[in-house]
Amino acid sequence: MNAPFKAPPHVDPAEPPVWDLSDLYGSREDARIATDLEAARAAVAELNGLQGRFLAERADPAMLGATLDRAIRLYEQASEGLGALGAFGFLAASTARDDAGAQGFEADLREKITAIATPTVWLTLEINQLDEAEIEAALAAHAGAATWRPWLRRVRAMKPHELSGELETFIAERMPIAAQWPRLFDETLAALRVETGKESLTLSEALNRLSDPKEARRRGAAEGLNAALAARTSTLALALNTVAAEKAMEDRWRGFKRPADSRHLANEVDGEAVDAMADAVTAAYPKLSHRYYALKAKALGKATLDQWDRNAPLETSAPRGFDWAQGRELVLESFGDLGGEFAERAGRFFRQPWIHGRAGPGKQSGAYAHPVTADRHPYVFLNWMGERRDVLTLAHELGHGVHQTLAAERGTLLADTPLTLAETASIFAEGLTFDRLLATAPKAEQRDLLAGRIEDGLNTVVRQIAFHRFETRFHDERAKGEVSADRLGALFLDEMGASLGPAVTLNPGYEAWWSYVSHFVHSPFYVYAYAFGDLLVAALMETRRADPDGFAPLYRDLLAAGGTRTYVEALAPFGLNPRDPAFWTIGTRRLERLVDQFEAIV
Repeated sequence: MNAPFKAPPHVDPAEPPVWDLSDLYGSREDARIATDLEAARAAVAELNGLQGRFLAERADPAMLGATLDRAIRLYEQASEGLGALGAFGFLAASTARDDAGAQGFEADLREKITAIATPTVWLTLEINQLDEAEIEAALAAHAGAATWRPWLRRVRAMKPHELSGELETFIAERMPIAAQWPRLFDETLAALRVETGKESLTLSEALNRLSDPKEARRRGAAEGLNAALAARTSTLALALNTVAAEKAMEDRWRGFKRPADSRHLANEVDGEAVDAMADAVTAAYPKLSHRYYALKAKALGKATLDQWDRNAPLETSAPRGFDWAQGRELVLESFGDLGGEFAERAGRFFRQPWIHGRAGPGKQSGAYAHPVTADRHPYVFLNWMGERRDVLTLAHELGHGVHQTLAAERGTLLADTPLTLAETASIFAEGLTFDRLLATAPKAEQRDLLAGRIEDGLNTVVRQIAFHRFETRFHDERAKGEVSADRLGALFLDEMGASLGPAVTLNPGYEAWWSYVSHFVHSPFYVYAYAFGDLLVAALMETRRADPDGFAPLYRDLLAAGGTRTYVEALAPFGLNPRDPAFWTIGTRRLERLVDQFEAIV
């Protein structure tokens, strides 16, 4: 049993909370900000005093190993100080995108952090001037240095794409300036208001309205969002085009052949493997999304679905709602299905003010779990509306949070997990929570819940691969010149139409909906990680089904390893080989079986 939850004083346990960032800093005026900037500057100065030593000591493995260990530890120390500062600026700004002071503080702090961190660019450049044999000898001669082998693996992978010290410094110094384009994107969407009838909705509220039981309310929100986005697509297209052009220029200098290659390298995955996954999902469109949406149209008594019906509940009565306390208990019980430690780690986020769940004006849309550093806890951000999807989003982000607390035991540099594994814990937690929702739902709700589970799977796998294909086509066209908002809309309609199939009508105005997907601007080619993670988790869930008791300790080890293992190494203890093309069909077939179940009850 989980320990009973006790809300902090003066907090209503049924209401979504706001976080307290004072574990980082008390306010923008906190004197510790200047103190910590200076401490990071001092750590960087000490680190920079070692410049040239790697090459000077390359013939002495013991000395080289000791210097590598010292340098990387100093680099981690500086990263932890600057990471806490950067997290504070971002976290505070994400709940106040309409506050010029908060946005200016985040931008100014980013510039200060960059100025301190940029002089460390020599570190990886000098490491990569060493031969592989010299590094191996140093790691063998000094046990402390061997700790950093996984981090060095990533550094060495970047060797063919590194530039001169001057160019690396230039790129690092201009990063805060380039970040103003994502800032413009965020502020534009935060200020957006969707007019529907007599209501004025935020972006999050409008997107949530698309799952309303009443078609008129869904249609009103969709058409209001069409108009609101259409009025801003020129600005959002400019931001996207500029980010893509800057990326293309850097990719060209670094020698990346395809726009997604730099992301693949960071994820430690072959581009061919991602292509194979995307091809497998695309080939499954007719068996998954096309088939399901035709069945859903039949269930709703329609020939085809309008695009605002895609996530509509099947029942016209209001679906079961959840207050914060109900959502919290359901999620914690689901984590408990994996073992007491998982529930305990998730429970800390509720017992402490580490979650910002309350929606409101100025708060950016979406959800995330933000790691800080290994010596600081993560924070969870979402916009709670009391819907079933919000319960699953809470589970998803807490999955990230629990993963981050487990991996923190490795230290800041080694805890960092590639995207190929970063979505594992989140999607797994979401799946466990859905299973509990379904098991505890009244029979009358089970058809709707099954439909919701299928739709979540389609949104995570099919929709994200459609986004990936749209993004790939956009970047390919951007290489030839600026891509207009109209052309972006045409590409979006083409890929979304292919993924949704003939049973879904893409109504006029939907062509502008590419413009609220923040990943395209903030993290180019991130989106395929959702599909990658979902299909990977499907294989893990099949493994757990066969041996639940044996699965839990292996799963904990996978999460606690952080970034010390590649995704191939991480899955080996489960007997899974993601390099086998058949691996990807485990997930698509699992989703297809859910569609089979749905067809049997429609």
